[in-house]
Amino acid sequence: MIIERPHYLNKLIEKKENGFIKVITGVRRCGKSYLLFNLYHDYLNSLHVEDKYIIELALDEARNARYRNPLELDQYIREQVIEKDQVYYVFLDEIQKVAEIKNPYIDDTEAKIGFVDVLLGLMKIRNLDLYVTGSNSKMLSSDILTEFRDRGDEIKLNPLTFREFSAAYEGEQRNAWKEYYTYGGMPVVLLRKNHEEKSKYLKDLFTKTYITDVIERHKILNNKEILEELLNIISSSIGSLTNPTKLSNTFRSVKNIKISSMTINTYLDYFIDAFIICKSYRYDIKGKKYLDTPLKYYFTDVGLRNARLNFRQQEENHIMENIIYNELAARAFDIDVGVVECNQRNKEGKSQRSQLEVDFIANKDSRRYYIQSALSLPHEEKRKQEVNSLYRIADSFKKIVIVKDDIIPWHDEKGVLYLGIEQFLLDATAMDS
Repeated sequence: MIIERPHYLNKLIEKKENGFIKVITGVRRCGKSYLLFNLYHDYLNSLHVEDKYIIELALDEARNARYRNPLELDQYIREQVIEKDQVYYVFLDEIQKVAEIKNPYIDDTEAKIGFVDVLLGLMKIRNLDLYVTGSNSKMLSSDILTEFRDRGDEIKLNPLTFREFSAAYEGEQRNAWKEYYTYGGMPVVLLRKNHEEKSKYLKDLFTKTYITDVIERHKILNNKEILEELLNIISSSIGSLTNPTKLSNTFRSVKNIKISSMTINTYLDYFIDAFIICKSYRYDIKGKKYLDTPLKYYFTDVGLRNARLNFRQQEENHIMENIIYNELAARAFDIDVGVVECNQRNKEGKSQRSQLEVDFIANKDSRRYYIQSALSLPHEEKRKQEVNSLYRIADSFKKIVIVKDDIIPWHDEKGVLYLGIEQFLLDATAMDS
């Protein structure tokens, strides 16, 4: 099965030979190696670049173990560059496998050499174009700016969007949405035949890969159980406002475990650095300021979230909200949770200050969209409830309600656009209807 990733392939094409190290990041198993070694390799071949000018090393393979020594890696690549007037493309997969070793030329036990030194040195060879992938250890997002000293050009790869998933899905297209919101967009899931195989694959990613990566990278000795339970709690509360203090209280009251809010915040940041979850801050639309707490957490892939809970909590409304968040992220929007403060009448008829929520504020360049996720609008009262916050926003940016139903897009009397979820996911221009 060939899964096309044109959005990311085009990003690589745009950055070709730009003088920077192209660093492809993303959650483990989301398709980084496939993008580089298959799709981009084929693209270079289409430009008549011969394979002898494409240097590829999968550093997680045993046959390439010697090149996990940075000096061996550096020597090997330099030896391949024979023709000085020909561009060589270097693909290094799982670069974090390269060890940091003592510098053998300096009598100082603290002097080290690692993959960063190798890459910065190779950058100086004018006819080399460098590409690396990484997802754990030193190749997490927060390290790129420092490790490569602003010489790395990051391309963050996400799991399959629904559009990409649907294009590769081999079942009946009417079942694509059900498959996607259940098992998510990790590419290998498409190759698994039934629930048992898909479930096992997703669960194994957590137990054998993600949690192990976080523990090894941050040297967490005795808190694996807490990491596991924290993921479960976040999985159960996607789309809900929370904060480390609230999560600490949950551990104390439900699990009888004492863990500080500071430690929980640190562990959540570890999961964010590993691209497992994302967080979205609240933004006061009228006051034009960010609110420190609470905030929302979403999973990078809903299939991973569902697997954490053994597919028990399949609330389609929360899962749909998470999918909308991921789609906006894949489209490179900056995403906040909106807050609209207003005065409303309570049951006694008294005016009281309230905070109404807008699920997402999506910003990119000069564009802004206010978006509500509503599984269904069965009656007029429900519709008015969903648009109440949108109606109270005075600016002229687009306001949208996304529903599960397959509907013809329409605008209400105040200009709010109503879209079906599949149209939103499949048509990047639908928000501008």
